[in-house]
Amino acid sequence: MKTILISIFSGLVLNLTAQYPNGNDLLRRIDQNMSSDSRIFTSKMIIHGTRGARTVESKTWSIGEDRSFTEYTNPPRENGTKMLKLQDALWIYSPGTDRTIQIAGHMLRQSVMGSDMSYEDMMEDDRLENHYKANVVREETTLDRKCWVMELIATDEDVAYQKRIQWVDQERMIPIKEELYAKSGKLLKNTELSDVRKIDGRWFPFKITFKDMLKTGDGTDFIIENIEFNVKIDETVFTKASLKK
Repeated sequence: MKTILISIFSGLVLNLTAQYPNGNDLLRRIDQNMSSDSRIFTSKMIIHGTRGARTVESKTWSIGEDRSFTEYTNPPRENGTKMLKLQDALWIYSPGTDRTIQIAGHMLRQSVMGSDMSYEDMMEDDRLENHYKANVVREETTLDRKCWVMELIATDEDVAYQKRIQWVDQERMIPIKEELYAKSGKLLKNTELSDVRKIDGRWFPFKITFKDMLKTGDGTDFIIENIEFNVKIDETVFTKASLKK
């Protein structure tokens, strides 16, 4: 009788485990939704600081994970500020000083225009499977969506976050909530992805709310106003000469 009970219990455990999908397979499906060969989008950041909210608007061109160019258009004091990413290098041009500076090392952890986003966040590789191994740890309903809760552990030390916990929408295969951790295990940021729409056959969030857990304020809303995927972009956009045009 004891042997029969052990067999039944073991079978139940195996059955429950089998219900969880492979985490790395989920990462690939997430990447299919969230990444693209190229994209052009306009966006705005609404920064909810201790003294109220302010909005910063921009337009971004990107090819793959290694090249992106952003021009800030509003408010007037930020108009003409430009940011160029080439692989692991980042340059910023300020029209007020007519200077181009490279952001590197610990400076990459600094806030972008007082927001809850860092330069590391802006430079992050869209394809998670390039930097993480994933494991589904449980099933949970959050934000009224059935989700797989997935733990991502970094496979290299160059990424901004060594561990991530994601709540992945089971139907749309995108994360709708995320916790971002340092190597020490300290929680650094929370994100929430919403306004999910289907565009060009993929599910994509048009709003991401970032909350830096080490800062005061009510977080930063990053809102996509318009986006085009897999479009042709002139290669000359991604040159240092473009910063001063």
